[in-house]
Amino acid sequence: MEAWPGVLSAVREFAGLSQGELARRAGTSRPTLSAYEHGRKAPTADTLERLLAATGFRLEVAPVVSWREVPLPGGRSCWVADRLWRLPVREAFAVVVLPLELNWSASGRAFVTRDRRQRARLYEVLLREGSPADLERWVDGALLVDAWEDMVVPRAVRAAWRPVLEFDLSRSAGVDAAAS
Repeated sequence: MEAWPGVLSAVREFAGLSQGELARRAGTSRPTLSAYEHGRKAPTADTLERLLAATGFRLEVAPVVSWREVPLPGGRSCWVADRLWRLPVREAFAVVVLPLELNWSASGRAFVTRDRRQRARLYEVLLREGSPADLERWVDGALLVDAWEDMVVPRAVRAAWRPVLEFDLSRSAGVDAAAS
C-alpha cells in the first residue's frame, strides 16, 4: 500500500483539487484524506476507487508481461512476450526516433506511428532488435496485431510471435462471444 500516498496526492494535484475539495467530492473528511496521502492510514479498495473517481481517474489492473529470449539462426536472438500489452494513445501514435543501436541502418529516421506503414516498419525493427524495455515502450499490442500481416520479419521471429498474437486474439474472441 506504500505507493497509494503518492498516487493519491499526484492525481489530486493533477486534477487541481485541494485536499478539502477532494474530500468533499469523495464523501470523506480532509484529515482522513491527509492521513491517506501521508501513509498514516490505508484506504480500502472501495475508498481508493471513490477517491480516484472524484479526481477523474480510475483504478485499473493490468497484466504483467513476461519475456523470454528466443534463439534465432545465425547466433542471434529476439525477445518474445507471453501476452500483448497496450500503450497510452499518445505514446502509441508518437513520432519515434530509435537509438543508433536499434536502427543502425537508418540512423536518425523518424517513424510517424500514426502512419500504419511507418508503424509496421518500426515494429519490424523492434521485433528483430529490441529489448523487452524497447518493445514495451514503443509497441502497442493491438496495433501490432493490426500491422502483423503486412510486416516483413524473419520467419523465426514470426514463428516465435505468432502464438502470442493468436492466443490473445482467440482469448478476446472468447470474451466477445461470451458478452453477446
